[in-house]
Amino acid sequence: MNSIEQARLNPLYESMQRALKLQGKAKATQDAYSRAVRRVADYFDRCPDDLTAEELREYFADLLETHSWSTIKLDRCGLQFFYRHVLDRPWDWVDIVKPPRVERLPDVLTRSESHRLLGAVYELRYRVFFVTLYSTGLRLSEGLALEVGDIDRHRLRIHVR
Repeated sequence: MNSIEQARLNPLYESMQRALKLQGKAKATQDAYSRAVRRVADYFDRCPDDLTAEELREYFADLLETHSWSTIKLDRCGLQFFYRHVLDRPWDWVDIVKPPRVERLPDVLTRSESHRLLGAVYELRYRVFFVTLYSTGLRLSEGLALEVGDIDRHRLRIHVR
């Protein structure tokens, strides 16, 4: 980036840092949003205050080839913050990038879901392992560290390491 463009970017970047702090954003969010502005400035080799929607489409299309969706979402949010709070301009390009919807497993399974899940395990030793994990609430690493001596069947207790 030449010195003229850098001179345009520096006060905007400092203003963004100040706005992030005033908005009460976490340190990790401040770093991610700042990185997004630096990354787009490096990509176009100029200050990102006058980018068009087509240029941003090009940027996100290239970014999609090399980065994860979480990075792309952070960059979009960082640029949106930059435009709204630093440049005081509306963010009109929300539809440029839209991450796919991901279906997540529920935190707590219903009784029928847990029966169906455990019923899908045919090997007896694996089924015993998964039933033990599920019924005791152990983490996978804790269950893997269990030994036969850790189970006290008379007192109905398990020693977890």
